[in-house]
Amino acid sequence: MRSERRSARKAERGDGGGLPAVRRGLAALREPRFRLFFGGYSVSLTGSAMASTALPFAVLANTGSLTDVSVVMAARIVPLVVLLLAGGVAGDRLPRRKVLLAADTLRTVSQAALAAALLTGQGSLPLLVVLAALGGVGEAFFGPSLDGLVTALVPARQLQDANALLSTARSVASLIGPAAAGLLATVVSPATVLALDSVSYAVSALMLAVLPVDGGLPQKGVPPLVQLREGWTAFRSRSWLWAVTLQFCTFNLLVWGPFLVLGPITAERRYGGPDSWGLVMAGYGLGALAGGLALLGVRPGRPLVVTTVASLCWAAPSACLALRLPLPAVAAGALCAGVAQALFNTLWPTTLQEHIPNEMLSRVRSYVSLGSLALGPVGLSLAGPLAQRAGIGRVLAVGALWQLVAACAVLALPAIRGLRRPADPAGAGERVAAAAR
Repeated sequence: MRSERRSARKAERGDGGGLPAVRRGLAALREPRFRLFFGGYSVSLTGSAMASTALPFAVLANTGSLTDVSVVMAARIVPLVVLLLAGGVAGDRLPRRKVLLAADTLRTVSQAALAAALLTGQGSLPLLVVLAALGGVGEAFFGPSLDGLVTALVPARQLQDANALLSTARSVASLIGPAAAGLLATVVSPATVLALDSVSYAVSALMLAVLPVDGGLPQKGVPPLVQLREGWTAFRSRSWLWAVTLQFCTFNLLVWGPFLVLGPITAERRYGGPDSWGLVMAGYGLGALAGGLALLGVRPGRPLVVTTVASLCWAAPSACLALRLPLPAVAAGALCAGVAQALFNTLWPTTLQEHIPNEMLSRVRSYVSLGSLALGPVGLSLAGPLAQRAGIGRVLAVGALWQLVAACAVLALPAIRGLRRPADPAGAGERVAAAAR
């Protein structure tokens, strides 16, 4: 009993930082299965970051229409949102490794076909829309199964470190992917970058194909609609879960969507053009990289308190733009927001993995993703018209103020402040991993 109390107090304090903590955090890479998955996933992340930069230019070079660019990019987002719940059911109904493998295979084929159509000049708009939509289908089925697979690759005591490494890989990809895509698009062609993206998905699929674990608890005898209702019950019964999801729903509507639309416009009008916006986004990427590395080996006892306090920083870049601060201040605000993003991307999936039963983790993850993303397109589409009426500064200021209010409201909830790390994460994780195998 005394040792349990000491363990609980240690978990509450969290581990200290420094070089020893980083070494402990890198221990997840000593797990052969996680290392195999991490390598393939990192390659596909870099390819995706390159493709996101190259796709608009590839479509524009093929059709010459800005409207076509918008249509093709929207065609990828719509199935991603619509099919998220189906992806969650698949992740809990089938072995997760196989779901991820099928998703990456689909994205390999669709992206290769998209590149071929653009390289040969045969890419009619309907064909491009269909191929882009297939890529979105793959994303809808990949995301919900990802967190569940990670629980089968590392012991529970290393879950947060594994998530921190994955977050770091995303940050690195976001830094080097666009730069590499810009260089290759200039030297070769934007469509060639899409072809390389299809190769990156193929590498990820190959790693998944040889990965010696399924990472799932198949429930084939339960009807899909029943599984969907079970996932909804698990989601709505945890106030901390839907509170954070609601916070991110409004964040994408009022903060992130307007920032992505109005930030580049502000950079063009006030700070000198695309180069200045690149500096701002580079600050965001560097912050995300630093935040991911800082969490290696550090385990806060109340993770949702940390993420909610950090989410206050998401108001910083919008506030800096609204206040017409100098460009270095805006970049610094974006860096702070990037750190907050990395903290959330590490601690939030770890919290889900530790507190949601493994057999319904994919379904709960799909409800969280759907709720968080549902109003994002609305924020993107309304930011411009609202800025024309009220002014860019006012729209950005409203978003920044809302983020501060929403974070304080979430932090006031007892369920957020009271959620602690499990007393015996190692034992629980070993049971989950054994069941997954």
